[in-house]
Amino acid sequence: MESKTTTREVQRVRYELKIRDVKVSDVRQIGANMLSVTFQGDALADFVSLSFDDHVKFIFPDATGNSVRRDYTPCNHDGQRKELVLEFALHAEGAATDWARQARVGMDAVIAGPRGSMVVPTDYDWHLLVGDLSAVPAISRRLKELAPGAKVTAIVEVAQMGDIRQFETLADLDIKWVSSSEELLTAIRNLNLPAGDGYIWAAGEAATMKSVRTVLADEKQHPKEAMRVSAYWKRGATDFHEKLD
Repeated sequence: MESKTTTREVQRVRYELKIRDVKVSDVRQIGANMLSVTFQGDALADFVSLSFDDHVKFIFPDATGNSVRRDYTPCNHDGQRKELVLEFALHAEGAATDWARQARVGMDAVIAGPRGSMVVPTDYDWHLLVGDLSAVPAISRRLKELAPGAKVTAIVEVAQMGDIRQFETLADLDIKWVSSSEELLTAIRNLNLPAGDGYIWAAGEAATMKSVRTVLADEKQHPKEAMRVSAYWKRGATDFHEKLD
């Protein structure tokens, strides 16, 4: 099969690393296993995040007082209000889950970064977004950013119906919700990629994302430069993040 090519380019932007002291200003349950936490502080006035794929380091003390760092997607930033929203997936166990479940207005926290952005053009002919619950914040942000009528397919894995959400978007969205990694892979294999220049973004559990990349790159022959597949987490590991392509 002849390899496809793309004429668009992803732009890399780097920032000076800044560490910001903030306070919790709002906590909301937005799904069965997802919590939205708003942080506020003067240090957020000059916060910059140009890509839905960005990550900040959320720094907090665990139950023993040790400093813990975890990667999170900056979901929404309001420079005038000096606010930043992060969404926390509530896993069965883990220091970040423990912190999020106990989060209260007025609690101190520290946010560092992002160190940079990979700015993906929004004018592709079509977009494919793939991921599990950990990827939902980035998928949600991307759908808000895309222009009215942009052609988007999303395949999202959530274990519970209570985590299915209505995304805010003006794009022409075709979304499929699945309940397991096996269903996710089957849905991708059964998908006929549209004609034209498209961009694929995928993120989730490491082993699953490795399989996703294989299907997209080897079976579907989608060009590497128009695809980003990341492992946001790995079963049995903590503080794990890896780009697979």
